[in-house]
Amino acid sequence: MTTLSNHVPDPRLITAFAERQDGPLHRVNPWTKVGVVGALVLAVTVLDRLALLAGLYGTVLGIYGLAGLPYRRLIGWYTLPMLFIVSVAGPLAFFEPGTPIGGSLSTPLGGLSVTWAGLSLFLELTCRSLTVVTFALTASMTTKYTDVAYILGRLLPRPIDQIALLTYRFTFVMLETLEDLVKAALSRGANLAEFWSNRRLYARILGMTMLSAIEQSERLVKSMEARGYNGDITLYGDVSRPPVRELVIVVGSYSAIIGYGVVAVYEVGL
Repeated sequence: MTTLSNHVPDPRLITAFAERQDGPLHRVNPWTKVGVVGALVLAVTVLDRLALLAGLYGTVLGIYGLAGLPYRRLIGWYTLPMLFIVSVAGPLAFFEPGTPIGGSLSTPLGGLSVTWAGLSLFLELTCRSLTVVTFALTASMTTKYTDVAYILGRLLPRPIDQIALLTYRFTFVMLETLEDLVKAALSRGANLAEFWSNRRLYARILGMTMLSAIEQSERLVKSMEARGYNGDITLYGDVSRPPVRELVIVVGSYSAIIGYGVVAVYEVGL
C-alpha cells in the first residue's frame, strides 16, 4: 500500500489500524468515543488556562499511545492543522498587547513584536486544535467501519448519512486513481517537486482525476441501481449501549467541564 504523502491522513491506513489491530481503545464502545469527542470540544472551548489545555492535550497524546498507534505518523499528519494554526493564530500573536519577547521588527506600519501574552495565546490555540484533531484520529483508527457506518446512520439525518457513507467508500477509488496518474507522470520523467513550475501538470492530473471520478461514479450508480439500491444502504451492524463504567466516565467529564465553566470562567457562586 502506497501513500501520496506522509502529511495527509490516508483513509486506507486508518481503516487498516481500525480493522486489524486490537488495542485497549479498540474495545471501548463507539458511543463512548462519540461522547468523549463532544466533551473534548466543550473542554477546549471552556478551558481558559494554558496549563489546563496543555494537560488535556498531553492526556489525549497518552491515550493515542495507549491505543498502540504510531506517533511517527501523527507528527506528519499534524502538518495540515499546523498550517491552519499558524495562518490564524500566528498574526494574532503579534498583535496581542503585553511585554515584548526580545526586540521588535521594523515594518512600514511600525514596530512588530511577539509578546508573552501573544505567545501564550498561540500555544493555547495550538493545544485546542491539536487536542481535538488527535482524539478524532485516535477514535477513527480504533473503530471498525461497520460501527462507524451504524453510528453515522443513527446520528445524521437522511440523506446526509447516505452521502457520508458513499463519500467514504468512494474516497478509496479516488486515491487509487490519483496515485495511478502520479505514477504515470513520474514514469514519463515528470518532476513534481516544485509546484509553481509544474502547475499545468498538477492541473491536468487533478482534472483527469475529477473526470475519472465522474465516470466511475456514474458506473457505480448504475450498478447499485441494478442491484436494487433505492437510496438506502442497509446496515447490518449493531452497536450496543456503553457499559456503566464508560457512561460514568462520559457523564463525569461533562459534569467537570460544565462545573469548571460555571465556577472559574463565569464566576457563579455555589
